[in-house]
Amino acid sequence: MTEQASGSHHPQPRPRSGGPQSAPVEHVTGAQSLIRSLEEVGADTVFGIPGGTILPAYDPMMDSSKVRHVLVRHEQGAGHAATGYAQATGKVGVCMATSGPGATNLVTPIGDAHMDSVPIVAITGQVASKAIGTDAFQEADICGITMPITKHNFLVTKAEDIPRTIAEAFHIASTGRPGPVLVDIPKDVLQAQTTFSWPPQIDLPGYRPVTKPHAKQIREAARLITQAERPVLYVGGGVIKAQATAELKVLAELTGAPVTTTLMALGAFPDSHHLHLGMPGMHGTVAAVTALQKADLIVALGARFDDRVTGKLDSFAPYAKIVHADIDPAEIGKNRAADVPIVGDAREVLADLVVAVQAEHDAGRAGDYTGWWEDLNRWRETYPLGYDQPADGSLSPQQVIQRIGQLAPEGTIFAAGVGQHQMWAAHFIDYETPATWLNSGGAGTMGYAVPAAMGAKAGADEGRTVWAIDGDGCFQMTNQELVTCALNNIPIKVAIINNGALGMVRQWQTLFYNQRYSNTVLHSGPDAPAQANLGTRVPDFVKLSEAMGCVGLRCEDPADLDAVIEKANAINDRPVVVDFIVHEDAMVWPMVAAGTSNDEILAARDTRPDFGDGEDD
Repeated sequence: MTEQASGSHHPQPRPRSGGPQSAPVEHVTGAQSLIRSLEEVGADTVFGIPGGTILPAYDPMMDSSKVRHVLVRHEQGAGHAATGYAQATGKVGVCMATSGPGATNLVTPIGDAHMDSVPIVAITGQVASKAIGTDAFQEADICGITMPITKHNFLVTKAEDIPRTIAEAFHIASTGRPGPVLVDIPKDVLQAQTTFSWPPQIDLPGYRPVTKPHAKQIREAARLITQAERPVLYVGGGVIKAQATAELKVLAELTGAPVTTTLMALGAFPDSHHLHLGMPGMHGTVAAVTALQKADLIVALGARFDDRVTGKLDSFAPYAKIVHADIDPAEIGKNRAADVPIVGDAREVLADLVVAVQAEHDAGRAGDYTGWWEDLNRWRETYPLGYDQPADGSLSPQQVIQRIGQLAPEGTIFAAGVGQHQMWAAHFIDYETPATWLNSGGAGTMGYAVPAAMGAKAGADEGRTVWAIDGDGCFQMTNQELVTCALNNIPIKVAIINNGALGMVRQWQTLFYNQRYSNTVLHSGPDAPAQANLGTRVPDFVKLSEAMGCVGLRCEDPADLDAVIEKANAINDRPVVVDFIVHEDAMVWPMVAAGTSNDEILAARDTRPDFGDGEDD
């Protein structure tokens, strides 16, 4: 088994390895053993749907006073809810499904969690052992199917192995680079008689994630930081997963180096901090993208140099030496060669870097970034994030999202779908603390927001507000989970940024396909005009929301915006859905076109920044 990922997680207490079995032995079924094991590892919420092969597990779950089961409407919703729960709480999320189509419906959220290094455990029923391989009813080789997108998976063949397997699954999911683990259990194994005792002996030969960084590499990184003239701290989601945000702030303020936080790292460093340049990447801020391009040193912390950040890889950061710190050795050098590779937990790496940089300062070696900050501040001031109000007086989607952020109660968690609204939510809501921004970064999964918000709300402290910022396209993929929310007292709030189209795809059609809008209009059929009458929109999201047990609101006039948002914030006994009818032509800027160099960034349409260095003319 190999480590596959970035960032580390500091999990809840785990079962000890080995040692005498102090607990009395219980005579139980495999299914009872499964539920007892979930109780012992600290799982308090399971999202799932019963079916034939997993049904034996649902009977003892009914008697558990420690494990709450949330009956979802689609297994994809269960998986994304487990992910949202894990991202919001730092604990392992759990989802459960039956064999065949139940298990395969979990593939998308498992793949999503794998890309974003989220600790979840998926438990699936499997056909009876003797029927495996016979194409039995509702059989699917879910272990084979998910092998490339899980950190590890198990097929349990004996009931006595269930406690050890569950303990190992939670340990693997939550240590090292976090990720999804699947446990597949045949029906006859769940029905078999066995014994239960706890804690089991964990046996994972070869699984030894390196957490302590090498001292020599740390010293070399500190030396480069103090020698550099144009350094940048390139912060990825691994810093949040390692719970290393306090250490990051200390290092940034000690060095005075600028900080960029990726889409997965928003909240790792306060947006309001004067050292923060914003998000890098395809739709990153001009200052963040340009800082990386013109840096002479990039210190990558729990980030993976993915294509959305680097743009055309061979033109990315041509002047920069690279310090790359990651808990997953497979990430280091995968896309960009590292001058100083550091394998370790981001929290320990940052803590050691602080000590090493302080030692450099004590020896009279400190970086002078005065000229660098003059450039950075000029770019930041000349090309700030912004948007234009629609000339026809309709709602601006950026303004809607910005006001939701400004009017939200303190501590609000925001989950976003994928597309234009995701980028606007990344830019126009301020994230000051970690675990307040949940999104599908690596996989870009439409339909993520509603179930992820549901999972976050289920795991969050009572009274904490959770907003899902969704597009009308994303919303129509998983909105059935609003029924789950309504029936299980999970009062999330959903903002539908309704531009009547698959917005990001439409933006690309506008820019690169001569405004040929092939199959991106959502609210009217192919023979209807693009701007259908608002009264004939299909579906009517207000009526749909009300039918699912939610409060449905609509906002079309900027004059009503604050009042509608405040009304939504005031309703906390049911889910609330607000249909914001926004201008369809709004675009996400800045932008680096796919496959091009980050040097080609556009601050707005047909607006190429002038950096004043003669290189961009």
